[in-house]
Amino acid sequence: MTKQEIKVCHLYGNLLNTYGDNGNLLILNYYAKKMNLDFSVEIVSIYEPFDPTKYDFVFFGGGQDYEQVIVSRDIQTKKQALTDYIENYGVMLAICGGFQLLGDYYIGAKGEKIQGIHALPHYTLSQDNQRFIGEVEIYNEEFDETYYGFENHNGMTFLGENVLPLGIVKKGYGNNGKDLTEGVLYKNVIGSYFHGPLLARNENLAQRILKMIIEKKNN
Repeated sequence: MTKQEIKVCHLYGNLLNTYGDNGNLLILNYYAKKMNLDFSVEIVSIYEPFDPTKYDFVFFGGGQDYEQVIVSRDIQTKKQALTDYIENYGVMLAICGGFQLLGDYYIGAKGEKIQGIHALPHYTLSQDNQRFIGEVEIYNEEFDETYYGFENHNGMTFLGENVLPLGIVKKGYGNNGKDLTEGVLYKNVIGSYFHGPLLARNENLAQRILKMIIEKKNN
């Protein structure tokens, strides 16, 4: 019997890997193999096109300010293709800077307004001389699941209409330290500030993402 293959796009994987976020792919690969699935990863980086019909899953990590500015410029060339992928229920996990760049804009370290791709209706402001750092616990009402993580970010992200948070903050700061939201959930896109990596501490979410991928492939 031929194994089913999951084709993965690691978006800017050679530039964005803060706090070992690439480990999320190692975790997914581990669980995929236990499900007898092949897991092939391809990096799509600057000056390279993104084909929204080619991949079953997209991972978009975060990076330092310098790398994120480079990515923010290049990703505008992929804006329509990525938006098409998202709107067609493509499965994606975006962490920290990747999460920010899916939105309208974020304010950089020097106060500059850096454009996202406007695929999701959120925006990110910058804190003055402060960061959100520490352990986080959130609860997702829709899935009745609790997720655990570690956050370290200067950004304050505010969600727009027609999206849900990944969870409600029970411990920690979350998106902005004010409205008790953490991350985002829109169609088959999951965004989060959880480093660590996220999926190493949350087997339930890793299994859920694989289920989303298989269901999308078989529809």
